[in-house]
Amino acid sequence: MAASIKRVFDLLKFSLEQPKAEFISGKIKGKWINYSTQDFCNTVDDLSRGLVKQGIGKGGRVAVMSHNRPEWNIADFAANQIGAYQIPLYPTLAENDIQFILKDAEIAIIFVADEEIYKKVKPCVEAVNPAIKIYGFNEIQGTAHWSTLLEEGKSSAEINLDEYRDKVKPEDILTLIYTSGTTGTPKGVMLTHHNLVSNFVNSAVVMPEGVSKGLSFLPLSHIFERMIIYLYLFNHTAVYYAESMDTIVADIQQVKPNAFSTVPRLLEKVYDKIMEKGKSLTGIKKGIFFWSVALAEKYTTDAGPWYNFKLGIARKLVFKKWQEALGGEIVVIVSGGAALNPRLARIFWAAGMPVFEGYGLTETSPVITVNHFGGTMFGSVGEVIKGVEVKIAEDGEVLTRGHQVMKGYYNRQDLTDEAIDREGWFHTGDIGELVDGRFLRITDRKKEMFKTAGGKYIAPQMLENKYKESIFIEQIMVLGENRKFPSALIVPNFETLKTWAGRKGIPYTTNEEIIKNEQVLTKYTEVIEAASVGFGKWEQVKRFALLPKEWSIDGGELTPKLSLKRKVITEKNNEIIEKIYKDAENYKASN
Repeated sequence: MAASIKRVFDLLKFSLEQPKAEFISGKIKGKWINYSTQDFCNTVDDLSRGLVKQGIGKGGRVAVMSHNRPEWNIADFAANQIGAYQIPLYPTLAENDIQFILKDAEIAIIFVADEEIYKKVKPCVEAVNPAIKIYGFNEIQGTAHWSTLLEEGKSSAEINLDEYRDKVKPEDILTLIYTSGTTGTPKGVMLTHHNLVSNFVNSAVVMPEGVSKGLSFLPLSHIFERMIIYLYLFNHTAVYYAESMDTIVADIQQVKPNAFSTVPRLLEKVYDKIMEKGKSLTGIKKGIFFWSVALAEKYTTDAGPWYNFKLGIARKLVFKKWQEALGGEIVVIVSGGAALNPRLARIFWAAGMPVFEGYGLTETSPVITVNHFGGTMFGSVGEVIKGVEVKIAEDGEVLTRGHQVMKGYYNRQDLTDEAIDREGWFHTGDIGELVDGRFLRITDRKKEMFKTAGGKYIAPQMLENKYKESIFIEQIMVLGENRKFPSALIVPNFETLKTWAGRKGIPYTTNEEIIKNEQVLTKYTEVIEAASVGFGKWEQVKRFALLPKEWSIDGGELTPKLSLKRKVITEKNNEIIEKIYKDAENYKASN
């Protein structure tokens, strides 16, 4: 069957072979909107014809700026089956980035989710090209509703879509995805139909039997979640979009998914909440809870019968409730976007909810490696998928080539030549190693490694991942380029801190006040010292500052896939950083 899928939109014909009453569903304003396979495909065709009537054809440019909802996919398929480029825009993009993308990609039509996004986009369109047409998925005053295009399409039966589909070749561009990463002007990554089809077909090893319902909440604007949705459709898995991150617990309980994809931060939050509940238990219940967690930390995929016997008891008494918190029917969780703590992976596996960590970049469509039931190694990002090659350069950088590597950066041959060498190897910018010649382990970002004044190299991600194992730390950034020692900016987990302060009789008024408390600062010193064991003395964080507010995408400190924008965080906290090192000098001088 896979042989019949050459272009992404071939998934629609493929899905009609096993039609569903609930194919793609979304929760909007508290209500589930369901599309059957047939309704979905009909709507896609109507929208394609509507786009054709607006002059969009092969090579046309259609943008979508929306949260996850079925209309996102409808607009995607409608554009790509007539050979147009689909260009996703994150709803949280800054206006200067929106203007840059509208101009650089020469966008003709943009779909927006709601009034809030429309108000953001409208002035950008006016500034760049007032001829760009805006359509709303919601009813929005001042702009056309997307149903006007559907109506146009319905009354244009003379447009033969097969003529358009036949002109689309696997090597044609499917999408332009603009990625700014942690610095710089956005770069348009050109991904082809072949890139994506090869990627989801060869990543299908991650989907075991029994995955009939998938819940989605990561942004579709990011290639990771978009590829996962294509993979669900390839796996005949029904897709359900959570309304928002705020409603996710209720949505999981309603959908009871067999699978979802996530970033490690969400799993960390789920784990932290469960641990807080565990600490509030008393007597034998508390003892059983922490015995189960300690057992889970030692989990391996090839444990012996005695361990598995004990694990069976822990699952029955403790972990069954963990499973119920995530709907009770999880078969697999796919994790990407950042490093997953191996301890956390072991605990979720032991709890009967296997987490498969994978690795890739926008430029690699995205999957390069992934763990799966056929091969898993905790602490690694898995095995190389079929059709992909990986090698480690002399400086430790991970290089890859194969069907997954992008066509290049749009309008930027200079950057393309920098990223892809003459032999076709894409330079990922990540430092890693191959374990047993089979499993890839990522140790850091090449550009994020820094050298102290003493000439020692520091890999901040390794330190950060270790420090984040503490329930007291929500976010952390290790820094110290050309400084005498590494230091850190820490955003505490304020819920955990509040509970701890209550137990210690420390009054808690505001975040700003609590982070100045001497007992709190002593506690964080202990947390950092305990987590530093095992690292070289030159690597260990010697001083830190606590910050009162969490870093966010809206605040500009995180990328849409929740990576730290180190340059932004450094600039925003420059005075605090300077004080860390000045205080250290003063302390040294006075002793």
